[in-house]
This record gives sequence, structure tokens and C-alpha cells, in this order.
Amino acid sequence: MNRRRKFIVALGAGVLAVPFGPFAQPKNKIWRIGFLSGRKSRPDPTADAVLQGLREFGYVEGKNLLMEYRYVGEMRERTASFVAELVRLNVDVIVSPNLESIVAAKLATKTIPIVFLINQDPVAAGIVENLAHPGGNVTGISRLTRQLTAKRLELLMEIIPGLNRVGILWDANDKSQGLKDYETAARALKLQLHPMEVRGPKPDFEAAFQSAGKARVAAFIITRDPIFLDSTRQIADLAMRYRLPSIGEGSEFIDAGCLLS
Repeated sequence: MNRRRKFIVALGAGVLAVPFGPFAQPKNKIWRIGFLSGRKSRPDPTADAVLQGLREFGYVEGKNLLMEYRYVGEMRERTASFVAELVRLNVDVIVSPNLESIVAAKLATKTIPIVFLINQDPVAAGIVENLAHPGGNVTGISRLTRQLTAKRLELLMEIIPGLNRVGILWDANDKSQGLKDYETAARALKLQLHPMEVRGPKPDFEAAFQSAGKARVAAFIITRDPIFLDSTRQIADLAMRYRLPSIGEGSEFIDAGCLLS
């Protein structure tokens, strides 16, 4: 197994916290990771988890590991340019929890390994050929939390008897299949789904909650979008002010004060 492949295996193992044995490290080698965050600044829990996992295998930032951080945040139109910067730096691997960044990286390089850490189905998203044999230079981890779409709606129905209208906080710039998945699940459960639509780079959350109030929404869902992850406290405060129970696609929303995840 060559040195780069050993490093990639350690990276994946670290994120999963699987107790693989430590790999022999070449002396004086400084590994460079290009990390593309969908958020606008640190802290990014995914980046911290990657670093923590790698430390268990002897890879320490500032010692034998250099992280090149790029934060997409509200500048989605710059995703391709951020990827191009990392390619020019010839990083050893590109890592991202952001689907748009992974797609851009796949288009930009066929040689630099790309590791994804996403919620979506990577096959349906078109970034790998299949789960058993991803093919090409892309691999990674999918939480497959989109598969829990119906379960989230069912949980809301359990805690709110008679629930018939649910909101979904949604970024209009999101091109994934998430909204359609919720629409399909809601129809099957005989629920009405009200999109609480916002649009970056400066989402108007107040207007979204006002629309939910007018639509008589009784609870709402928060998708795991970068602009929402950067605004967890604001969303939680609005949810409490409008007295709307919520279920989020990540524990970050619980930490901020939302109801459940």
C-alpha cells in the first residue's frame, strides 16, 4: 500500500472512530488536506472530528499535517474557485461535508483523492458509481440521513396529536432532492407540507416563520443546510418565539435549543 493510500485509509478510519492499528509514518512527510466547508467560518464540527480522528493515528496539525481550509458559506458561486486553489496547491486529499463542493472537486481533478462526509445518497447524487465500488478518485462516508425523512415526520406526529400541517425550513438555492423526499413522505402520511423558503446569502428567517404562522403550521423540519448550521441559535430563538416545535437533521439544532433530532 503506497503512502498516500495509507493516509487516506487513516483519514476515513479516523472519521469513523474505528480502532484500526496505527500506520507506519514516513519520516519528515507533511500531509496536506484541503478541507472544503459549507459553513462560513470555524468552528466546523466535521473538521474538528477529522482532526481528532487523525490524531489517534499520529497525524497532528502543525507537526506532520497541514490543513488548507476553504469556507464556502454564503459564497456558493466561489465553490469552483476554492476547489481550483486546492488543486493548484496539490493537496494530498480533498475532504468535504458539502455535496456541492464534492461535485465541484470531482469535476476539477481525476488524480487527487476526494473524501466525502455527507447526508445524501452518494449514488443518487452522482458522485460514485455504487456503494461497493465507488470508482474513480472519490470515496467517503454517507450518513444516509435522507433515509430518515419519513421517520422525522412520524416522530412529529407522535408528539403532536392531530398534526396535519408541517413546515420545512428550506434554502431555495439547494438543488438536492431533499425537498422532494419530504414531499413524497408527507403525501404518504397524509400531511400537508409547507415550504418555509429562504434564500442565501442573507436568509430572511423572520419572513419564513411569518409565512409558517399564516399557513397555520404546527411544527417544522430544519434541513442540514450550511446556512442553517451557521444560524442555529437564531432559528431556535424564532422557533420558541413562534411556539413551533422543530425537528432537525443534526444535533447542532438540539444544542441551540430546538426540540429534537
